[in-house]
Amino acid sequence: MSNSVNGPARMTGRAWGVLLVLCGAIFLEGIDVAMLNVALPSIRADLGLSTGMLSGVVSAYVLGYGGFMLLGGRAADLLGHRRMFVAWLSVFLLFSGLGGFATEGWMLLAARFVTGVAAAFMAPAGLALVTSTFPEGRVRTKALGVYAGTAAGGFSLGLVAGGVLTSFGWRWVFFAPVILSALILVAALALLRDTGGERARGGFDLAGSLSITGAMLLLVYGVVRLEHPGDGPLLTVATFVAGLALLGLFVAVERRSSSPLVRLGILRNASLVRVNVAALLFLVAFAGFQFLATLYFQEVRGWSTMQTGLAMLVIGIDAVLAPTMTPRLVNRFGNARVLFGGIVLAAVAYALFLPVGVDWAYTAMLPALLLLGLAFALVYGPLTMAATEGVKEQEHGLAGGLLYTAMQFGMALGLSAVTAVSVSAGTGLDALRTALVVPLAAALLGVVVLAFGLRAPVASPEPAQESAPATV
Repeated sequence: MSNSVNGPARMTGRAWGVLLVLCGAIFLEGIDVAMLNVALPSIRADLGLSTGMLSGVVSAYVLGYGGFMLLGGRAADLLGHRRMFVAWLSVFLLFSGLGGFATEGWMLLAARFVTGVAAAFMAPAGLALVTSTFPEGRVRTKALGVYAGTAAGGFSLGLVAGGVLTSFGWRWVFFAPVILSALILVAALALLRDTGGERARGGFDLAGSLSITGAMLLLVYGVVRLEHPGDGPLLTVATFVAGLALLGLFVAVERRSSSPLVRLGILRNASLVRVNVAALLFLVAFAGFQFLATLYFQEVRGWSTMQTGLAMLVIGIDAVLAPTMTPRLVNRFGNARVLFGGIVLAAVAYALFLPVGVDWAYTAMLPALLLLGLAFALVYGPLTMAATEGVKEQEHGLAGGLLYTAMQFGMALGLSAVTAVSVSAGTGLDALRTALVVPLAAALLGVVVLAFGLRAPVASPEPAQESAPATV
């Protein structure tokens, strides 16, 4: 993989400015999702939403994000990373604000869907801007560590911010991101520029775009429907069949296209496939655990949204550790070992939380939550770093799209899996304990997947470069 032509040799003041803008955007995306999850009960009470409509508020974002992510990644490569980042950040800002003015459920669903689409175009463009701005080696490792740590911090700190804002009114959960988006947009217009690297050639693959977007929408919708397995099982099966059929059509189209949306050869990269599978499994586990822990704190223990957010704040140590500790570990041990160690810690954390009881003291839960925060710091950053290793620079947007698609599918699948298991197991704490097996199983499977990456040879660094992290 070639170095960035115009990337800084070290972290200059301007480089830090560029990185802070991109970190602000990915933090915005994470905190937006986490804050909404905390505000859902208040939204239901105010707008009188049914359970189905309320889950649809979350699902609408997932559909937009997961359905358009691959298209967003390729669009960034073809049309320019800066252009797509700025344009879709503007859309994100607008529709987040519209969500705050919603007076009916359908208005909220529409706003969340378009916000998810905006994130699908913005996220891979932002990751590509990071990798193309900073040269491969220690500088890029540091930049990606800060970037990934900020993203992870958005998820964990969003729970606390959501609890605080909801106490003033749930609409602030939508208005607050507007203020942050506006500040980031002004800074982006002033600081960001395309790096001048070679842009991907070819036209827009319309047939591929339509087929993959349709396939992703149907498959994500099918996963969401798994939350209630007894609710129209035939429709759920039909949704998956239609999604897989469109996915098959997409593969056929890409094989014949002169300028494919997704160059299928990229999937021959074993490291890239392993990274995306690991990302999916890690988010299956984390999203499922976060949902179950929230239910435990609020429904079993009767804690408020503020207390729940503060209880899970300890997971936010990843926001500090990921940009400081993780890059040093990656430079010393390589992505493969750091990733493996992180997901092992996650599995241990989920195992420690399995015997949770009604009268557990917070100090009994603390070791599991601390380990999970540490695991997130060790996994999220190296996943982001590894997503573009061995990939041509002009395909970094596509690689980012693949990674974020895997993550979004993982989140959707994790929520659906723990909900389905919990519902089938009955009610109360016993059902919750049964569902806690899902995050543990997903993490253990991730351990197995990443174990194969430990065998990957470490490439010798070029004489003129600083050593790059080991491949995964």
